[in-house]
Amino acid sequence: MEEQVEVVGRAFVDHYCNLFDNDRPSLSSLYHETSILTFEGQRMQGAEEISSKLNALPFDQCRHVVSTVDSQPSLFNGSIIVFVSGSLQLSGEEHYLRFSQMFHLVPTPQGSFYVQNDIFRLNYG
Repeated sequence: MEEQVEVVGRAFVDHYCNLFDNDRPSLSSLYHETSILTFEGQRMQGAEEISSKLNALPFDQCRHVVSTVDSQPSLFNGSIIVFVSGSLQLSGEEHYLRFSQMFHLVPTPQGSFYVQNDIFRLNYG
């Protein structure tokens, strides 16, 4: 079970980062209407509002460089908590921006997962 949680967590992070870097509008498919995103302290709810926020970020292209992915099973109905740390390389920028992100993945009846909770913070200092 523990190994499966790690595999699912890592596969989700790889998929999320690929969509964010290459097809950001498709990220909306990972969220539901009950989903909540806190992005740099700003909270939004629902797939539409979350997608609007992510697509309105002030940079078009970036590349995620993931350093760590830690996953744990949650007591909530087979869900998984995933914590990510890494760096973002923005197009045309020399320096990387360090970030941390947490996802709460909830299983769907179809056998996949959606993001119920997503918290993102840049790490300064």
